[in-house]
Amino acid sequence: QVQLVESGGGLVQPGGSLRLSCAASGSIFRFYTLGWYRQAPGKERELVATLTSGGTTNYVDSVKGRFTISRDNAKNTGYLQMNSLNPEDTAVYYCNLQKYSNVYWGQGTQVTVSS
Repeated sequence: QVQLVESGGGLVQPGGSLRLSCAASGSIFRFYTLGWYRQAPGKERELVATLTSGGTTNYVDSVKGRFTISRDNAKNTGYLQMNSLNPEDTAVYYCNLQKYSNVYWGQGTQVTVSS
């Protein structure tokens, strides 16, 4: 069973930055698409960014130019660099790995953007 553990969340002021990490167990990491999702209070979980095993990225429009998804396959770790954060980015952020019908989720990390 693959386990994903997110870290790096916290409280940050508007305009600030955070880097989230997603550490994966096992040996499948490099073969799967890495995804970051978020869920704000009272809202559905939404896709933030994805990065395929081949290096193709995709971002939701609201984070383009501000967030960067990356991965280090040697460390079985994915990242989400978040810059120019605003209060609308406040949410629980989840990482996932997906390939075909196989999907694994982390437990989530809280990001709060507030002055």
